[in-house]
Amino acid sequence: MQNYILHKINSPEDLRLLKQEDLKVFAKELREFIINIIATKQGHLGASLGVVELTIALHYVFNTPEDLLLWDVGHQAYGHKILTGRKDIFHTNRQLGGISGFPKRSESKYDTFGVGHSSTSISAALGMAIASQLKGEDKHHIAVIGDASIASGMAFEGLNHAGVTNANLLVILNDNAIGIDPSVGALKQYLTNVKKGTQKRNNIIEALNFDYSGPIDGHDLNTLISELERLKTVKGPKLLHIITTKGKGLKQAETDQVKYHAPGKFDAKTGNLAIKPNTIQPPKYQDVFGHTIVELAKHNKKIVGITPAMPTGSSLKYMMDEIPDRAFDVGIAEQHAVTLAAGMATQGLIPFCNIYSTFLQRAYDQIIHDVALQNLPVVFCLDRSGLVGEDGATHHGVFDISYLRCIPNLVIFAPRNETELRNIMYTAQTGLKQPIAIRYPRGRGITLNWKQPFSNIEIGKGEQLKQGKQLAILSIGAIAKNVTEAIKEFDVSHYDMRFAKPLDNNLLHTIFKTYFTIVTVEDNAISGGFGSAILEFAATHNYKKTIKPLGIPDAFVEHGSIEELQNLVGLDTESLKKTFKALL
Repeated sequence: MQNYILHKINSPEDLRLLKQEDLKVFAKELREFIINIIATKQGHLGASLGVVELTIALHYVFNTPEDLLLWDVGHQAYGHKILTGRKDIFHTNRQLGGISGFPKRSESKYDTFGVGHSSTSISAALGMAIASQLKGEDKHHIAVIGDASIASGMAFEGLNHAGVTNANLLVILNDNAIGIDPSVGALKQYLTNVKKGTQKRNNIIEALNFDYSGPIDGHDLNTLISELERLKTVKGPKLLHIITTKGKGLKQAETDQVKYHAPGKFDAKTGNLAIKPNTIQPPKYQDVFGHTIVELAKHNKKIVGITPAMPTGSSLKYMMDEIPDRAFDVGIAEQHAVTLAAGMATQGLIPFCNIYSTFLQRAYDQIIHDVALQNLPVVFCLDRSGLVGEDGATHHGVFDISYLRCIPNLVIFAPRNETELRNIMYTAQTGLKQPIAIRYPRGRGITLNWKQPFSNIEIGKGEQLKQGKQLAILSIGAIAKNVTEAIKEFDVSHYDMRFAKPLDNNLLHTIFKTYFTIVTVEDNAISGGFGSAILEFAATHNYKKTIKPLGIPDAFVEHGSIEELQNLVGLDTESLKKTFKALL
């Protein structure tokens, strides 16, 4: 299809010059433009296809960027980016040096708030609306939020506050019954009943003092534009409920909404996924977790699994399929997930709480107050620890060692391979009397024959991987692979410390008495991380040695492939080799 209209549209001002009857054709062109680029460049597909008409209607009706438009999470903002001056560079989306996959304030004046984690849009838009009132400005503030995100506690906090203000706030509920996985919970059931017409449709929203309208068809441009024009004249907080289809316009994306959330490469014409070579590969760490918890849970009836809205991403879906009464998707509710696990632990259950490292940040008080303070044996499985690649700064799990290390009672372990992950999961359910955090990376491991018989891991015990004379390298976690490759030609010692807390003091004393130079390597922030723990050990015991910590620098790392980002921060094999050689 030729882009008869799209090639002329480089800004919302251009869009507003179109006749309303031309917008339907424009929507088709915009949808195909997104499909054609994501087919080869990859990214978040389904969410952006589902809001093409809404995106056009919002920029057509409202005077953006004077009127402030916020996208919750930002998976759905590709159409918005293309309409706001980034069409010609959209092919660089999520690539090193290219545009971000999420709205980002430093990238465009149309990106009014940086997002990547869910359920922030209502609070932020309300803050902007109150600021506009205080400054005497007359502008609109629009937050677009999905049915999965609005069920989060923070979204309810924003709604609760907004309802007692007269702020010029419009919340658009994009209801497609799915986040990344299908939405869950009582609110989802309520919204489903509203759509069916079996529920008094506005009692929850109106009880919060919002002017409710809808539900309307989110793919009907004329209805959308008419309703948005009307809502511009309505004072105070209001909510428009629209019904959309995630993946709209691509048959496979509509049918398999989970897989086509971020499908990788596919055929733009047919929609079929690219056929991957049929080679035997090591498993993804998430799948090692998923299969192992099922294996353990079949033998230990006390084990339960918990995930906040990521059953597919965390691979808890395997347990949900096989042992559904002991596996829980609690929705986008990380705080609730942690305290739910704490409650279960008080009653003798063994909760494996699987949360992406970057999302556990949202439940920090609950880790301290509800779990560690009471010394409850919750097992935190922190998927996507370290650099995660193209999702960028909002998603890198590079702070967990730093923010967890200061918490009393908490054990922190990082497996260097899949077998170690299995064994620490096994160890954690054999009667551990305190909480433990197990951090492991995104992507595939290194071991084909990973499903070995379980063995117990001694808490706080590191191990030597290579004996050498010239210096000691201390690594933690899967970054050991890069270290092992980097030191092949060097006469150095390599230790996998395994635990960031408690440290293996006996092993460290041996190391510090033997070597003059010690290097620490971690896929975590240098500030406060594993290297900091080693420096503290040296200071406490008055060792006067050269210690060089390597890790993530004190800056937010942008998006790119994991290999590119490791090279950027000096953690790839070649960079490590150069660093070690210089020290020798």
